[in-house]
Amino acid sequence: MDVNAAVAAAAAIAGVLTGVIAMLAFRWSERDQKRPTRTSLHTDPVLPPGVDTVLSVLRSSAVVLDEADAVVKASSAAYALGLVRGGKLAVEPMMQMARDTRRDGEIRQVELDLPRRGTGRGEALAVSARVAPLGSRLVLLLVEDLTEARRIEAVRRDFVANVSHELKTPVGALSLLSEAVMDASDDPEAVERFAGRMQIEATRLTNLVQELIDLSRVQNDDPLEDAEPVRADELVAEAIDRCRHQAGTKQITMAAGGTADLSIWGNRGQLAAALGNLVENAVNYSPARTRVGIAARRVTAPGGDLIEIAVTDQGIGISEKDRERVFERFYRVDPARSRQTGGTGLGLAIVKHVAASHGGEVTVWSSEGQGSTFTLRLPEAAAARDRGIDHDMPGLDDEDENGQPDGTTTVASPYEPLPAPEVLP
Repeated sequence: MDVNAAVAAAAAIAGVLTGVIAMLAFRWSERDQKRPTRTSLHTDPVLPPGVDTVLSVLRSSAVVLDEADAVVKASSAAYALGLVRGGKLAVEPMMQMARDTRRDGEIRQVELDLPRRGTGRGEALAVSARVAPLGSRLVLLLVEDLTEARRIEAVRRDFVANVSHELKTPVGALSLLSEAVMDASDDPEAVERFAGRMQIEATRLTNLVQELIDLSRVQNDDPLEDAEPVRADELVAEAIDRCRHQAGTKQITMAAGGTADLSIWGNRGQLAAALGNLVENAVNYSPARTRVGIAARRVTAPGGDLIEIAVTDQGIGISEKDRERVFERFYRVDPARSRQTGGTGLGLAIVKHVAASHGGEVTVWSSEGQGSTFTLRLPEAAAARDRGIDHDMPGLDDEDENGQPDGTTTVASPYEPLPAPEVLP
């Protein structure tokens, strides 16, 4: 009996120990399951309440890092900028900032230039990065894209520098010429010569100021607020009349055609200024006894029909490297020639802004020594097409005192105003 009792007691003790061990193992397993893991740290629930909502409305790119430098949360903008790749922060300077902030709890901010993803031209992406602690374990990184702001600031600086230079030139010339007139007060011929130069410089200064005003207006105003159907033939006639004197002086013939029954939807003043600038450039940069052609036609486009007006000259042409920059403010293909013609370098910039603000575009085709073709494409005023309008071209058939054409304007068939080059490439 004693042996059996001992065996029973041992079995009971073993059973109790087994139960205790099983219970401890179960409790340990529960604690292990509740303990945060590396994977669980990457999920949203570890973020403090409300942080996820705040990050979703921020304009900046946002990245939240845990104590292992793994990405817990990242906005779509952060991925778009290439800040996060494969669940890791891909920018080492930002990673070091995050580690330093996690260590001492201080907020840090720095501006960096990062390589732009997907481009092989070495373009830099300018960003401002700010790192701050988020709770006891997390770090918040906010990144602001400064690329566009820097570009605009650079354009503003260049614009101010160019305007200052362009204004100083005629103002300085007027100052010197006025001193020369005073010194030559006893010489009528010298006074007359200097006065003529003063008039030229004053005209140049006036044109520059006016074009600066025009450029500012087309950039700030919404031309479609006062939009109306504008007849293409009237725009062409106005542009030709604007350049009639210059063309007559150089014996340049201006030919127009294809403009009847075409109307453009837009601001009449801005459209007239844009086309006038193109025709004026064509005349100024053409040799004597050549031709300038203006042709128009309707073209079909997915968003609606467009009116295409092409201005072609037989001038000096534009090189390939200059064609990419001719629409920049103050850029001149031939600065010396621009000084002779009184050009300011703003005419084509105004044309570009007018075309863009009207929902159109301006393009250029050119070959050195053969001439250039500038083409305006603008939305058609569909309602005007169905109205009965007078198709005569005012101002294109003026005659001299002998009843003969004055030699500055003729009417040509659409898109065939010049034998060479073609109006459209």
